[in-house]
Amino acid sequence: MPLKYVSNILFIVFAGLGLSHYAADTAANSDATTSLKARNSEFQKQIIQVAENIYTAVGYGVSPVSMIVGDSGLVIIDTGIDPDLGREIREQFRDISDLQVSAIILTHGHGDHTRGADAFLDNDNVQVWAREGYGAEDRFHTEAGLTIQMKRGAMQGGFLLQPEQRINNGIARAYWPKRGGAVFGASKQVQPTHFLTGARQAIKVAGVTLDLVAATGETYDQLYIWYPKKRTVFAGDNFYKSWPNLYAIRGTAYRDVRLWADSVDSMLAESPVNLVGGHTRPVLGESEVVEILRNYRDAIGFVFDKTIDGMNQGMTPDQLVEYVQLPPALRDLDYLQPYYGHVEWAVRSIFNGYLGWFNGNSTKLFPLSDSAKAANIAGLVGGQDRLQQAASDALAAGEAQWAAELCDYLLALNASNRSAMLIKANALNVLAQDLLTATGRNYYLSEANMLRQRAGDE
Repeated sequence: MPLKYVSNILFIVFAGLGLSHYAADTAANSDATTSLKARNSEFQKQIIQVAENIYTAVGYGVSPVSMIVGDSGLVIIDTGIDPDLGREIREQFRDISDLQVSAIILTHGHGDHTRGADAFLDNDNVQVWAREGYGAEDRFHTEAGLTIQMKRGAMQGGFLLQPEQRINNGIARAYWPKRGGAVFGASKQVQPTHFLTGARQAIKVAGVTLDLVAATGETYDQLYIWYPKKRTVFAGDNFYKSWPNLYAIRGTAYRDVRLWADSVDSMLAESPVNLVGGHTRPVLGESEVVEILRNYRDAIGFVFDKTIDGMNQGMTPDQLVEYVQLPPALRDLDYLQPYYGHVEWAVRSIFNGYLGWFNGNSTKLFPLSDSAKAANIAGLVGGQDRLQQAASDALAAGEAQWAAELCDYLLALNASNRSAMLIKANALNVLAQDLLTATGRNYYLSEANMLRQRAGDE
């Protein structure tokens, strides 16, 4: 979810989108909507005492901020999405301890975990720890001059939607970035002063001994923090209560799924009693923590292994998403439901990460252009009018996905086809209402809004 957005681009996107009367959520009573609404209890604002000297703030932004009270100072783990929310949390922490912050530890470089850091710099001597390679994901895209993620990230995040169109983002409350500055509102980006450079390093800050452990997963700069005295692990974004975002639809380089499973296994091997994830509320109690981490590891590992098995049989991505199905014992667990990531997206990402874009079918080496294929399809059904009627009929029959795909053919033939835009927009609303995965739901609704705007239906 986190990106470096350019403020003026974000402003243009916001300003250019209004709320159509069609765009309101039509899913008030769908199972997916009901489940997402139930998730809001996970994001209630609260300072949770994890252990005797460990406190975690949840519900203030989109990611937890944790505080360890040491002998002579405080250790802050992740800092939230913007400095205003960070200052609110800092004030709450002062009610617990009046010690100053001695160190900040950042589990990875995503802005929703780092942009509140300014609020916790109590003095000029605060150590800021991160893993070597911190921020490499942002640099990878920035150095290439890639900007499309700004638009896709805003769509995935639901930033273009009105409040009535959003429930939450699956693993955190709905959040809108500030329009007047960078997307996460930071006045400046605090940079690390100290780095984990190997696989594991013990540090002692304010009388607290912690192990920083390299833990590649959602990012290559990810680490987790192990507090042995309290048997507490701070997982970063390698764990939260949802099927993990092994691929983000805003567009990411390959997230190493095999190493992600290994990182969860490493946390499990610590024998933790408490687990603080990168989103959602902490898990407290040894038996529950061990069970959850074991199932989380096994589920990620299963999807990876099963996908590789299918790839070795020559399956294409479309075939793989039918072949790779979680066993019921894992699939039915609430903390592995696709609130944020999705198994199908993970399968496709694994294929692309190892074999690239070519799916092995020689027909796909040099496929017809979208417009040429669309012209042939229209010819088969008797012209564009009949193709458009087929799209309308498909939507009326409850086949929203097929309706959207037929509209893509129509729009490939005529990008100004207003009727096709509106049929597709309606289809996307139907698809959104039954999708539990909040990022995909946001994307559907955002594109539907855009299509209606283009069609002038506002």
